Amino acid sequence: MTELYPLNFRTIFKDKIWGGEKIKTVLGKDFAPLPNCGETWEISGVTGNVSEVAEGALAGKNLQELLETYRGKLVGERVYQKYGNEFPLLIKFIDANDDLSIQVHPDDELAQKRHNSFGKTEMWYIMQADDEAQLTVGFNLPMSREKYLDAFEDGKLMSILNEEDVQAGDVYFLPAGRVHSIGKGILLAEIQQTSDVTYRIYDFDRRDDKGNTRELHVEQALDAIDYQEYDEYKTLYETKENEVVEIVKSPYFVTSRLEYTESTTRDYRSRDSFTIYVCVDGEVDIFSNEVRYPIKKGEAYLLPASVEQIELVTSAGFTLLESYVPE
Repeated sequence: MTELYPLNFRTIFKDKIWGGEKIKTVLGKDFAPLPNCGETWEISGVTGNVSEVAEGALAGKNLQELLETYRGKLVGERVYQKYGNEFPLLIKFIDANDDLSIQVHPDDELAQKRHNSFGKTEMWYIMQADDEAQLTVGFNLPMSREKYLDAFEDGKLMSILNEEDVQAGDVYFLPAGRVHSIGKGILLAEIQQTSDVTYRIYDFDRRDDKGNTRELHVEQALDAIDYQEYDEYKTLYETKENEVVEIVKSPYFVTSRLEYTESTTRDYRSRDSFTIYVCVDGEVDIFSNEVRYPIKKGEAYLLPASVEQIELVTSAGFTLLESYVPE
């Protein structure tokens, strides 16, 4: 059996009605022949979109095959016992050249009941934002199902939703049930549960190139929405150089931000989970067993649970998001 090593995967490109050019112009990924690219799926176990290893002795093997072969050595014994042959996280980059639809995702219980799927809790890390770019997250006043329906039926949905100005480095944690939309001019990294279940509530009456509107899921969304108003929607954290700063902690994933101007080492012997690196700025070489694995802005690596220690070697500096499945 081939020994596991840090794994990068072939990018899966998705054209979207709201997609743009930043996947190519900012992240340097060529999505031809697609007319645009709204999302890239970097690490995915979603049926029909399972990632394939790009390099090394396991090149061409897909994530499902690796799971079935390596089990706990790949994802951690504890993680494998919980999730089996379903990889629990999905990693994306998203370029919103136009506003995404207003949407919501179901939690585990509802998604299992309706779709035999995981729910969809996610987080966003803003990599770049145009001037005056905004996103929509949650409600801007005390809410109930009845008040929500009244506003929706009166055509006033946008008046009850909370909009926020954003800039690079902002973080938003979106538990299942929180109404949201990525606004025009935002490029972000997304870490989420493995799920492709989205309830589209409102799509600004958009039509595709054939004149068709996209399907809405107004009724399905009603039981999924968290109607509570919150005081703060942005995830606040302290920026520290050359330190590991935890920014999101949930039952599904823990994500830390590593902004380093110097080289460092990471020890994962006590983790019992795979680790995912998403590079959101700069570039760094991952060294494992004296083999070099370069990662730069717009790329992701999966470190198998069997990889116990690595070196991160840089001359230019880097910012990584480091995610794993907690106990």
